[in-house]
Amino acid sequence: MEKVSGTEVPCVAVKATDPLYILYTSGTTGQPKGVVRDNGGHMVALRWSMENIYGLKPGEVFWTASDIGWVVGHSYIVYGPLLAGNTSVIFEGKPVGTPDAGTFWRVINDHRVKVLFTAPTAFRAIRREDPEGDFIARYDTSSLTALFLAGERADPETLKWAEQKLRIPVIDHWWQTETGWPMAANTMGLGLMPIKHGSPTRPMPGYTIDVLDDAGQPVPTGTLGNIVVKLPLPPGCLVSFWQADERFRDTCLSEFPGYYKTADAGLVDDEGYVFVMARTDDVINCAGHRLSTGAMEEVCAMHPDVAECAVIGVSDALKGQVPCGFVVLKHNVTRDHGLIKKEVVDLVRNEIGPVAAFKTVMVVNRLPKTRSGKILRGTMQKIADGMPWKMPATIDDPVILDEITSILKANGYARNAAA
Repeated sequence: MEKVSGTEVPCVAVKATDPLYILYTSGTTGQPKGVVRDNGGHMVALRWSMENIYGLKPGEVFWTASDIGWVVGHSYIVYGPLLAGNTSVIFEGKPVGTPDAGTFWRVINDHRVKVLFTAPTAFRAIRREDPEGDFIARYDTSSLTALFLAGERADPETLKWAEQKLRIPVIDHWWQTETGWPMAANTMGLGLMPIKHGSPTRPMPGYTIDVLDDAGQPVPTGTLGNIVVKLPLPPGCLVSFWQADERFRDTCLSEFPGYYKTADAGLVDDEGYVFVMARTDDVINCAGHRLSTGAMEEVCAMHPDVAECAVIGVSDALKGQVPCGFVVLKHNVTRDHGLIKKEVVDLVRNEIGPVAAFKTVMVVNRLPKTRSGKILRGTMQKIADGMPWKMPATIDDPVILDEITSILKANGYARNAAA
């Protein structure tokens, strides 16, 4: 067999402002956008974040349990660890069923992982399969010092479960494909700030985060509104959409002049903590009241039988929109579903009040998600309202939407939806 020798290729010098990569994201919108990342700012932001946000020193093991093709994989499986001199664990598989709900703990045990970063949906799946955390005790996870969650809103009940079972800081942090690194986080490397469940803590350096009403005016502290970031954006964020500068300006910069529109809704409290409650499209208007579906999901998740949930707004002739809940139950639940649904409705009524008009709950086997773990609430809403919709390119399993359609029809919704 002929031996083929390699060829040495010199490094190519590039400008700090040259494009590093183009990453297409549709998120939950179904409209792909080619996010352009530059070289210099990207390196600065990721290098800083590895030590100061995630608390890692060179040589330590960082495991980002994500798809390498998504922004989390780009930033924190590949580039971030390489820049900071960390060992990066690359893992392909699910947190359950490969072969069981102890997969994460086995990998941590085998590779002495110091920090784990994954999506909340992964921990909801583990909690559903192993609600008592029995698998954790079978492995040595003493190397693990922190768990970071991002990609989908981390509901307080999932956070509390992980804290109780792992006995380490569990840190929700918030960012987007567009930003490339966290906008709001808690800082393991600089010293942890007090954790508030439901909040990704405070803005990171370079991010000035404000909350505006639909007219672009600041809202009072603690009031739900549009979360925006004051321009200029810090290093690491996108510079434009690929071959679509005008679309970038229209989508991200035009609605609130002087700000980048995150398209997330939430609030900032009197201590500067950011609370990301929902995508702005998921804030519903019920009889003149702006209601956060994220707040209702928080309450639904408090029910001891609920492993995962989603709330959407469906059209109502009288009130404009009313909330509709979907709950996935833990695997060991054998109680009557009708009773559970009533208890969930009562919980929301007691915690949020009658103004929520929360009366409908459906028990489902699973929720439709993107491969990065985002629940496709917008698509579910279109199906429920009988509106035209497109199959999202990023969906994990298209069959789930057929299941959701059938359940919605059985409950009197989705009248015009295809079978």
